[in-house]
Amino acid sequence: MNGEKIFNSIKSVEKSIKKHKGEIEKLDQEIGDGDHIFNILRGLQELLNLEDEIIKKPTDQIFKQLGMKIMTTVGGSSGALFATLLIGMSKKYNSELSDFINLSQMFFEGVESMKKRGKADIGEKTMLDVLIPVSKTLNDLKNEEDISKIAEKIIFVAKEGMISTKNIIATKGRASFLGERAKGHIDPGARSSQLAIEAICNQFINN
Repeated sequence: MNGEKIFNSIKSVEKSIKKHKGEIEKLDQEIGDGDHIFNILRGLQELLNLEDEIIKKPTDQIFKQLGMKIMTTVGGSSGALFATLLIGMSKKYNSELSDFINLSQMFFEGVESMKKRGKADIGEKTMLDVLIPVSKTLNDLKNEEDISKIAEKIIFVAKEGMISTKNIIATKGRASFLGERAKGHIDPGARSSQLAIEAICNQFINN
């Protein structure tokens, strides 16, 4: 795992999020405050602006600097949570491990940090309904050698998690004020997280 791979993944995520901009904005207008898509796209652009500066740095430093950039430039709860994810991931990098085992351990640490920061867990109609099942699946499959097979499974799990938010009553964020009225709507953070994971997984399938 090096800077080039990391930034190629960020570019793929940005492309996917831009493609679905209208959809995510509509989801957020239905149960949120409408700024999620703008915060996400601004954050991704801020990360891409760092490419020339940090692409050659050690992997753990890249993740830490990406997280710090999000923390200082992106508003909303999603900014703080994604910053926490990236900084948490930076703490678990081990240069002696394979890329996939590293990713599995780093992602688990990042998601656990998010859970603590947001005081949230699965089943609360948030991005964690996608990220927690993905983290568990990555850990369960960490000894699997077929990377394409793993990526396809992760895409499936992420999509299932995203869809599950449709019938959950929100307990966090703006949507929590809607009570039963939030049911029937997919969480925008879950959708953007699912798209990001799908874009990253497709990098592994296509390479």
